[in-house]
Amino acid sequence: MFSRRINTEEVRMEEQKEITQESAADKKKEKLAFIMELVVAAFLGITAVLTAYASWQSALYGGVQAEKYTMSTSMIAEANSLYNEGTQLLAQDMDVWNKISDLRVELYAAETNGDSVAMEMIQYKIDTAMYNNVSEELSAAIEWADAQELYVSPFEMEGFVDSYYEVASAKYAEGEQSMKDGSEANTLGDKQGLVTVIYSVVLFLLGIVGTFKNTKIRMIVTVLSVVTLTIGAVFMLTIPMLTV
Repeated sequence: MFSRRINTEEVRMEEQKEITQESAADKKKEKLAFIMELVVAAFLGITAVLTAYASWQSALYGGVQAEKYTMSTSMIAEANSLYNEGTQLLAQDMDVWNKISDLRVELYAAETNGDSVAMEMIQYKIDTAMYNNVSEELSAAIEWADAQELYVSPFEMEGFVDSYYEVASAKYAEGEQSMKDGSEANTLGDKQGLVTVIYSVVLFLLGIVGTFKNTKIRMIVTVLSVVTLTIGAVFMLTIPMLTV
């Protein structure tokens, strides 16, 4: 009889011990679940903020791209206009030089014939043309041509013809650079768009964590989310940031 009482007490103690252990395990699980919920909530907030920031940066790059492309189009159009002006000025200077050359031939003929009156009149025409129609650049080219042993045109001086298109070439180069800047902004905007996609994946993973009942699976998905978030953040840091 006494032995039966002892056995009953032992059974009760074992049952109480098991209940205590189960209760402790349940509390531990609840605590772990609560911590995981806090972690998930924190990373959800961080990811949401980073997603919004990446989207904003992508939009800024889109604006820069549009601005640069517009500037490039305007600059190239202006360069074409300046190129046409340079061509017209070159044609005018060539025409002036041809007239001066003809007058020089007439002057040489007058000198040969000893006609001083004709020489004076022709020289006056040459001086007038040089004063009214010849630019400093063309005048320097004429002086260079006159200094040569054989007859050459002043337009044969190295770089002289190109000087008519210097402004147009510089403007065209600016337009090309603006186009490159626009293309670069487009590429960087696309990269920010990719960052947004990565963050969207993170939001999805963090959003489905609560659907899993198994704690290990929830931890695995959470860790995967954090790793993906880290990859996206590191990638975003490699992209230059724009400011308003």
